[in-house]
Amino acid sequence: MAAPQPRLNRVQPTLAHSSRLALGGGVLLTLAYAMLWVVVPYQPELVEALWFLPGVGVVGAIIANASGTGGGVVFVPVFNALRELGTMALDPLQVVAVSMGIQAFGMSLGSLRWTDRLYHQHEPAGLEARTRVGDYWQVCFAVLVLSLPAMLATQRLIAFDAQAVLLGYKSFSILLGLALIVATWTVNRSAPERPELARADLVVLLLIAIPGGAITALFSVGIGELVAFYLFLRHYPMVLCVGTACVISAVSCIAGLVWHVEAGTVQWEVVLLSAPGAMLGAFLARPIALWLGARRLKTAGGAWIVLSAVYLLVLNRI
Repeated sequence: MAAPQPRLNRVQPTLAHSSRLALGGGVLLTLAYAMLWVVVPYQPELVEALWFLPGVGVVGAIIANASGTGGGVVFVPVFNALRELGTMALDPLQVVAVSMGIQAFGMSLGSLRWTDRLYHQHEPAGLEARTRVGDYWQVCFAVLVLSLPAMLATQRLIAFDAQAVLLGYKSFSILLGLALIVATWTVNRSAPERPELARADLVVLLLIAIPGGAITALFSVGIGELVAFYLFLRHYPMVLCVGTACVISAVSCIAGLVWHVEAGTVQWEVVLLSAPGAMLGAFLARPIALWLGARRLKTAGGAWIVLSAVYLLVLNRI
């Protein structure tokens, strides 16, 4: 009787498919970026004046794609600071538009990198756990089914008091960031990672999907950040926490950018200069996150959210 085929042979097509996905997706993103220079309007003199933006894109994408918090967490404070300094005058709606444009490239490449990691996970060590493929895609699809309609409807139908929403959102972010840091160094310090997504946690993610989508429409960040932090708090593996947040943020920003293109609110010079840096940062983010390890990554991510939220609250504007 012939010996049964090894189990490894049955997963090789999936692994090969994942590698092709990451490579092919990166090529498509590069081609899409090149096409922007042909199809969108831009001022050469403004491009020259904003020469420093590729560096902003790299830093923002590394932080965003390493922690799953969304590039807008970096870009919104940076662009506000540049406006206050008189370097670049973008109104609040333009800040959201360019942030979505940059994240459409950076978070997309980051999501491909983390999804590739999902199918190429190393053997877990110590208190670590493997991320189940089904859990990964269940989180992505379940959240997006509710958050995307909420985001698109908010863009087109609802006018919120942006200052009031910003105050509530960033106040909540401070509490969430502090809770993440505290939990990382106390209750989760010596606890094993959860190997399987609990039904109760999926319910919580569905509950935050609609408000998270609405917030994303207003600030370009929201749903990805909330998903990442909740899963971090619940002590799931890094691939599940960061990877799903990157996928959700990428899809949200691509979909949300459509309305801004139609409304003419995208300052294309900023996107053209920042996008290649964002893609480079997204490529570097995954190995940096894995090198840091879950504990230091959670601490750094929580600290960044708290500091950026405090900055925006003190500034008192988007």
